Amino acid sequence: MDTPRLTTVVAMLDAVCDAPDFDLEPYTGFDANPYVERTFNSWDGLGWRSLLLQRFDHTARVERVALPATDDLHLVLTVAGDAAMETCTGGRWRQRHWTPGQLDMAVPGVASVRRYRSVVPMRTVQVHIPRVTVARTVEQLGGERVDYERMAAAVASGDPLVEHTMRSLDAAREVDDLYAESAATFLAVHVLTHGVRPPQADRPGAAGPWVHKAVAMMRDRLGGPLTVAEMAAGAGFSVYHFIRAFRDATGQTPHRYLTRLRIEEAQRLLRADGLSVAQVATRCGFGSPGSLSTAFLRHTGVRPSAYRNR
Repeated sequence: MDTPRLTTVVAMLDAVCDAPDFDLEPYTGFDANPYVERTFNSWDGLGWRSLLLQRFDHTARVERVALPATDDLHLVLTVAGDAAMETCTGGRWRQRHWTPGQLDMAVPGVASVRRYRSVVPMRTVQVHIPRVTVARTVEQLGGERVDYERMAAAVASGDPLVEHTMRSLDAAREVDDLYAESAATFLAVHVLTHGVRPPQADRPGAAGPWVHKAVAMMRDRLGGPLTVAEMAAGAGFSVYHFIRAFRDATGQTPHRYLTRLRIEEAQRLLRADGLSVAQVATRCGFGSPGSLSTAFLRHTGVRPSAYRNR
């Protein structure tokens, strides 16, 4: 961990004894019994009140489950299983492969609908950080607003620190609430650094039309070579400034963003089932079927051929 972030965490831990507890358990009134079996609850098992950790065994198939919105910061870690998870928020469905190590974060205040089919039994560890802890963290970080969509994307793309912390919490035995509260503060600081927008970041033109122009260039040239230098020139920036500004505006480096667009296009073409994997690789800017397969597995959790068969 870098020194500035460590200093921030230490400063916030100084106020840990003043932090309020949960008002109510998240999703109160929602009947989860048809979909999961809760095997552990840290409220009951360890007496924690500043962080809620739960373990769930999931049913093999769910056609539709409507999850109500919660104000808490809700993190999910898959520890066993293999499931094609589809989530709908705001009328848009997104698919992600849930395998061991896969992280997911629900956007606070947003209800969702999920459906999935699990190949092997699925188990998850889920952590809720109370909204009061999140609000205090945002204030300590000097932010005016939080881009939760950006945070959720950063978490879902893989975060070893979040995964390690959640596994450590899951393995904790006979520790008091101070342990949980310290972990909640650390997780809030770490995750929110991806989404808190400080006042100076909102200056005019910080994320202006050049971002849309760069993304349009990526979409136009998904099937061909495209360098960061070309994108930077189109935006009127130096390469260094472009990479930094693009990451600030989108939460991803230009290379990662372009790769994601190419994977999404590959998914569309594979669903159409009219092209071979080699042809899909060529159309999506990958040098070989092997390059596509490697990137596709990293982003979706499955190989292109397996994705098409599903």
